[in-house]
Amino acid sequence: MSLEEKLDKIRMPKLQNQHQTHVVLSAVEDTLRDQNTEPSPTGYFAALLALLRQSVSTANVNKDLATSVVYLLDVVTPYAPQPLLRSKFSQILVNLAPALTLPEADAPLLRPSIGCLESLLVAQDSAAWELSQTEIGPRRAIAGLLGLAVDHRPKIRKRAQEAITRVLKNPPPSPSLDHPAADMCAETALKSLSDLGIQSNQAKKNKKGGGSEHEPALIHALQLVKTVAAASGGWPSKKIEALCEVLLNISKSSNEYMTMAAFEVFEIIFEGMADTTTSSKLPRLLEVISELRPSQNDSQLLPPWIAVLSRGYDVSAQIEPEDTFQKLPELFELICAFLASSSHNIRVSASECLISFMANCVPDSVLLDPSIYDEKVLEKLARAAVDLLSVKYQAAWMETFNVMGAMFDGLRWRADPILADVVKTIGELRGNNSFAGKKEADEIIGKAIRAMGPESVLKILPLNLANPKQGQPGRAWMLPILRDYVSNTNLRHFKTEFIPLSEMMFQRVMDNGEAEKTMEVKIFETLVQQIWSLLPGYCDLPLDLTESFDQSFAELVSNILYKQVDLRSDVCKSLLALVESNKAIVAIENEDDLVLQSRVSKADAKKNLEYLSGFSSNMLAVLFNVYSGTLPQYRGYILQCINAYLSITPAKELMETFERVTTMLQSSLAELEVQTQAERQKQKEQNVTDKMPPVSHTLMDLVITISIYLPRDSFGTLFNIASLIIIMDSDPQLQKKAYKLIPRLAESPTGQEALKERSAELQQLLLNSAEKVSAPARRDRLAAISTLIPFLPNNCLHFIPSILSEVVISCKEVNEKARTTAFDLLILMGEKIVSNSGSVIDNSKVPHMPDDAPAVTANIEEFFTMVSAGLAGSASHMVSASITALTRILYHFRESLQTETLAELVETMDLFLTHKNREIVRSVLGFVKVCVISLPTDLMLPRLKTLVPNLMVWSHEHKAHFKAKVKHILERMIRRFGADAVNKYCPEEDKKLIANIRKTRERNKRHKDAAKVAGAEGSDDEEGAANGKRKGRFESEYDEAVYGSESESNGSDVSDNEVLGKSKKKPAQKGGRTYIVEDEDEPLDLLDRRALANISSTKPLKQRAQVRTKAKVDLDGKLLLGQDSDDDAMVLDTSTAGGEAEDEGGVGAYVKAIKGRDAVQRGRGGRLKFSNKRDKEEDDEMDVDEEDVKAVKKQIGGDSRDKFRGKGIQRGGGRGGRGGSGRGVISSGRRGLGEEKRHGASGGRVMKSPRGRGRR
Repeated sequence: MSLEEKLDKIRMPKLQNQHQTHVVLSAVEDTLRDQNTEPSPTGYFAALLALLRQSVSTANVNKDLATSVVYLLDVVTPYAPQPLLRSKFSQILVNLAPALTLPEADAPLLRPSIGCLESLLVAQDSAAWELSQTEIGPRRAIAGLLGLAVDHRPKIRKRAQEAITRVLKNPPPSPSLDHPAADMCAETALKSLSDLGIQSNQAKKNKKGGGSEHEPALIHALQLVKTVAAASGGWPSKKIEALCEVLLNISKSSNEYMTMAAFEVFEIIFEGMADTTTSSKLPRLLEVISELRPSQNDSQLLPPWIAVLSRGYDVSAQIEPEDTFQKLPELFELICAFLASSSHNIRVSASECLISFMANCVPDSVLLDPSIYDEKVLEKLARAAVDLLSVKYQAAWMETFNVMGAMFDGLRWRADPILADVVKTIGELRGNNSFAGKKEADEIIGKAIRAMGPESVLKILPLNLANPKQGQPGRAWMLPILRDYVSNTNLRHFKTEFIPLSEMMFQRVMDNGEAEKTMEVKIFETLVQQIWSLLPGYCDLPLDLTESFDQSFAELVSNILYKQVDLRSDVCKSLLALVESNKAIVAIENEDDLVLQSRVSKADAKKNLEYLSGFSSNMLAVLFNVYSGTLPQYRGYILQCINAYLSITPAKELMETFERVTTMLQSSLAELEVQTQAERQKQKEQNVTDKMPPVSHTLMDLVITISIYLPRDSFGTLFNIASLIIIMDSDPQLQKKAYKLIPRLAESPTGQEALKERSAELQQLLLNSAEKVSAPARRDRLAAISTLIPFLPNNCLHFIPSILSEVVISCKEVNEKARTTAFDLLILMGEKIVSNSGSVIDNSKVPHMPDDAPAVTANIEEFFTMVSAGLAGSASHMVSASITALTRILYHFRESLQTETLAELVETMDLFLTHKNREIVRSVLGFVKVCVISLPTDLMLPRLKTLVPNLMVWSHEHKAHFKAKVKHILERMIRRFGADAVNKYCPEEDKKLIANIRKTRERNKRHKDAAKVAGAEGSDDEEGAANGKRKGRFESEYDEAVYGSESESNGSDVSDNEVLGKSKKKPAQKGGRTYIVEDEDEPLDLLDRRALANISSTKPLKQRAQVRTKAKVDLDGKLLLGQDSDDDAMVLDTSTAGGEAEDEGGVGAYVKAIKGRDAVQRGRGGRLKFSNKRDKEEDDEMDVDEEDVKAVKKQIGGDSRDKFRGKGIQRGGGRGGRGGSGRGVISSGRRGLGEEKRHGASGGRVMKSPRGRGRR
């Protein structure tokens, strides 16, 4: 940004606090105009400097004026000439000093002052920096900045640190690499840090709790040290020792932030030294860190010290890899000693340090071509590794195992044979049944297999499966480890070691014959499968492919593919890995990185692929046969393997293969054509029985797979096949596969060229076959058209209107994927026309247009005209589809359309709202919703006058969720245009709906506000849009537009689904839910055999606790049975759920009978048990139970055999039956005490309860 642009911003202040600066700038400019001085950076600088002298005097400081003047100086100074800044340095510094030292100076004054100093200091030359700190010069200014860099105010502190960074990163021209002030900055920062560290330690020793008050200052000082270290390219060599000592002392602080800050300083220093220009400081730094080694068992200081050492040698390995590697044995010996520590933290830190050494300090040259010295270093490392497995380090074995894993990963193939003893020791530990770390040991053995190769490891730890000897354990547990870790090894080993073993095991299985399989036979079967599961690893970039993959091995593999169905998957993965792993090496850009290439160079990988191509023809024949004999659901991995070998097959053999497949396909099609309907039906039934697809389907799959690898001259045959099958409507699945051929060809450059050349033929083919397309093939046909559209030349744009009617009608397809493809194709067609705007569309070539139809110019409006043609159709289905298609393209291209086109569309749809056909109106509602949401407000507001009344007509229609849809649209209108605008045009009889929507929105808003006050998070759609953040519920803006208001109403929006072409599905649950039915008194014992009976796949009904309620009594404690009250009956036992009587009929009664509180249960010995439990709560009030009811009944109505007439005591149908909830209901049919006598259906009087008076 230029000076003038910055000043323009000040001249047009937007904030109140910027007005003062604006006034000062205006005054300065007026002065310059009066003096006829040019408003240049120099002129501004001189005027502002004079003004600064006036605002800052020795007597007082005009704070407001000084703030504005210094702010403007900060803006102008970077643009002032550097000689001027050097000559006026002392004058400016003297004037700025009072502002910087002012006790009440705040951030608005200090920050621009720091900015001025920064620009001044950057402009100074070497001579100025030689002045001492006592003189008025740059060093005094930098001292002031260092003081502000540890200020307690964060903004000032940050600005000062930024200024120091810029000054140190821009040294004056001189022979020295470092800035002249770097030493001074380092010394000041270090002194500040050291003094604060001493004060903090003393405060902690005095136990006065004063240590914490120094921590903020310490963190600020650490930040300053980090700033100086980062800016000056590392720390000055002379100051390294003192700094390391202080930092290590700080890093043992209990404050995690301080420790992290100290580490960050080390990290910054090391990063600075990674540069070759400053790397000379690194040896001294590492030497100092090594000398500062803490005590052997210092659990606070050792972990940070080890971490710093690790990082230091990581940087050293980048600069001097060879020298660092030579030091590795000494470093290993130094760090390994800490693994014997009793502190877990120290052991973990030591193991991570050793892992870092192995990952970073072993150069590639050692792996590829080690010298004699390198081999000696490797031997020393191996001895240290074996020593780590001794009893001395037993407590740290888990950490040691991690180190061993890192050694195998770091040394790769050089681990053989130097780490053989490590493998033997860990293998013996793993074989011990009492050893607890089997999982960790398996991982180390796996890494050893990957590094050393399976052959070397199996020599040390043989499997002992073929001929087990006495005292030698079998190691079948190694087979899964081999499966997971074998790669980049010799394929020969599998042939010599595992194939004989597999044959021997398989022979034992065959010896069993047809007899029932014993456990031993099943074990042998499993071993055969495990052995062949190793083959993919051996085929992953083998080192001896050309020697070991010979004719005999290829025949063996072919026989297994034919005969051993269970092993097909592993064999196909192996054949695929042979090709893919070598292709990956060929694709590597850096040819020199042999470590990345895993000992197989690009030249070797190319030779391997050429060698494999010699077998590809025969291998493809085998794979084709196996593919045709495999069920469709198990063909995936075979097809991948076929694809891989097709990619390396020579052109001549590929053509022969293609011709064989096409010949068979043509004969199969010829048979299909001559078949009668009865024969086809019989064949279909046979296929259903066998579950195998017809041969023609299988051959077509192979043709599609081969197609992208074919040369250009064979594409004629390919297109002939496609043209024959596409018009065959007798076999929809075959037709579907034929359409898939076009998208498949588009995957290869050759295929794309062919599609461009034969575009006219394909267009004609697709147009001619429109009548023959079957429903299952519709989606693939649309996908084929989608593939063809981008390749249309400019003179063939008439294909779009020719095929458009089919695409539009597909928007109403039953198949969801077909609808989605149709919508995507509509957008693709629109974008094609937009990209070719100005081209001519020859309508005379469109099939349903007359020969003299005029040509039109391609543009987006013309595309909308084409789609709109369907609105004139006689069929309601076509009209509905056209409206749906228009809705989709309107949403996508709404910003590109002219206002007149939009207005016409909205007006037309407004008319269609009055249509009588529900299918058409349903589509129109979707269109209206998109208009309301996305079109400009000034376009939509005038249309509300007719739109709202027309919508309201359908708000009374309940079919097809019309009422819900209309309500959605009205909600959106109210959101966007306001309730008043909608209400204004709403018919009087429908204004209740508007009022309901408005009240619902206001109520929801109140609830949201209340939730926010309560601390709940929530925001409506508008807030989400305002923040520019897309909510995760919707995949696109269109989804949100269509479904955005569904949370406001329960109505489903089916037509919106069809417009979008996506259905709103709930995510399928990965597994069924299960529930535990627990007793209230004790938890379920999952170890009990009967626990399964308490596991339910359906959510159990929550038992409603039965609680006793107080019976109504008078002042004398007598029952009141005839009160005239709101509740017509006194409920003796009620449910806690509001006293509602639950209908226990049907399923509810059955569930309660078997799972309820009083359900019958079986005890030990199968005896039936009945629950006699009562509620534990005994209230002081009078409780009424079954006996009370019986007694009352007896007193009232005599013998229980008497029948009541009228209202009396009714027995519910069991507990909580239809008579009421609880154990029974006493209806109000008799007078209570104190009431006048009433005549009822039966006499009697109420006596006291047998339990005595009720207590109050």
